[in-house]
Amino acid sequence: MDLTPDVLTALVDLRHDLHRHPEVSGAEAETARRVRRALAALAPDQIVTGLGGHGLAAVFNGAASGPTVMLRAELDALPIPEAPGPAHVSQVPGVAHLCGHDGHAVILIGVAHLLSQRRPAKGRAVLMFQPAEEDGSGAAAVLADPAFAALRPDWAFALHNMPGLPLGQARVSAGPANCASVGLRLQLQGRTAHAATPDTGLSPQAALFALIPALSALGPGGALGPDFRLVTVTHARLGTPTFGIAPGEAELWVTLRSLGDAPMRELKARACALSEEMALRHGLSLRLSWHDDFAACHNDPQAVTQIEAALAQAGVPYTPAEGPMRASEDFGRFAQTGARSAMFLLGAGEESPALHDPAYDFPEALIAPGVSVFAALLQKLLG
Repeated sequence: MDLTPDVLTALVDLRHDLHRHPEVSGAEAETARRVRRALAALAPDQIVTGLGGHGLAAVFNGAASGPTVMLRAELDALPIPEAPGPAHVSQVPGVAHLCGHDGHAVILIGVAHLLSQRRPAKGRAVLMFQPAEEDGSGAAAVLADPAFAALRPDWAFALHNMPGLPLGQARVSAGPANCASVGLRLQLQGRTAHAATPDTGLSPQAALFALIPALSALGPGGALGPDFRLVTVTHARLGTPTFGIAPGEAELWVTLRSLGDAPMRELKARACALSEEMALRHGLSLRLSWHDDFAACHNDPQAVTQIEAALAQAGVPYTPAEGPMRASEDFGRFAQTGARSAMFLLGAGEESPALHDPAYDFPEALIAPGVSVFAALLQKLLG
């Protein structure tokens, strides 16, 4: 089954509507309402709302028993101003869909159009619209929601558009797909003093300046293999911007990154120990907090086999992925349910602005092939 031209036009219009009204992670209430209205018109057997915050899922049941296949898209946008250009430019200052989540959501609604015309022969299809992917909290919140237990999938699939790849071409491989990452915020507290008598205070300056290279040395980067570690300093602050006060506090933000979850646990422990030792050495108090926690994402070999067959059936050209991505993606958490899961990349064009670039805009030419691949996956697994 293919989408009619009228349905494709309606999906493009809906994508523009979502694009004009972006919401950041955890605040996707209106986005979820717009998605729910579109789904309700297609009469799924069930719509579950409030999943992990503002997430929702549409369920289409088959006539016979069988597996549960979950397709996942995201709802959230980014706190980045959009560059002027498209007629559907964001109307929310400082917030924009610059990662393509508006397009991913519309692709799932396109799948719902097909399912509304023909239910699965067996099992059930769960279309999951997940909140808060950009800060890594959404998938974990959905999994922790008691309502998710009734939706637990046997198979889970997702796609992500990818600038730099030829438009409409796919990439997928089994094994590591995305790195684990987490943000570490360090707050060092000493004692302020007058700038004329800094010796009467306790400045965190020396500790801060020593921590930056020491933490960076824990993760020098390099090739994406089992030993890959990367620590990136993203923000540093010492005292307040004034000439009359010798600083008494400092703050440092770093992102830790590894190819797997076990190496991440080791890297976190080493970063904590180093920070605590440095604070103790300089007589400072230390507060640590963790943010934007992403588990590693691994593509299950059997799930990849299903994606490859669906790509072939949908006529979408594909090759193996060139390797795992340094960037993180919280879809990997759905594998913790026991589901065989995998994500594939769909090329957004070799000349497309990069994801998170203010000039990025999801290519609408990807809606039809995205729907076709997901529909082929459901047909193969559910009949």
